[in-house]
Amino acid sequence: LHGEPLEGYWFDRTQEYAARQRHEDFDRLCYATAETLTLDPLPCWEGLSPQQIRDRVTNLVSEIELEAQSALDGKEPLGPAAILAQDPHSHPKQPETSPAPRFHAFSKEIRRAFYDAYSEFVGAFRDAAKKLRSGDLSAQFPAGSFPPGLPFVRSG
Repeated sequence: LHGEPLEGYWFDRTQEYAARQRHEDFDRLCYATAETLTLDPLPCWEGLSPQQIRDRVTNLVSEIELEAQSALDGKEPLGPAAILAQDPHSHPKQPETSPAPRFHAFSKEIRRAFYDAYSEFVGAFRDAAKKLRSGDLSAQFPAGSFPPGLPFVRSG
């Protein structure tokens, strides 16, 4: 929001792990590299001034925060202390379980459309397979399917 590049460190955890395996004593920044992150404006914002871009980012962040706040439904977030106090290996005594959906979709309507399309595909495949089993070699299988192999026929 201030137009300044962000500075920080990238920690090479692989090198740190290898050093610990070798029983090395090392400084916290021994396997760290200083990095600078400079953000470029989005292509659709290239004609805007830096202040206009910061104002748009501020508005977007405010909208996201309001949306998150409304999703909390009046509850307060836990906060860092409460999160850090939790046991990371704990799990609920009675977990909520439900079968996984056959299709993951954005909405129930789209999921229903996937179910319907899949049912239509399966029906067309089964009809074609039945024709093929009865000897009709011209049976048309739906696009994207693999027709079953034909049975072995002995010669003579």
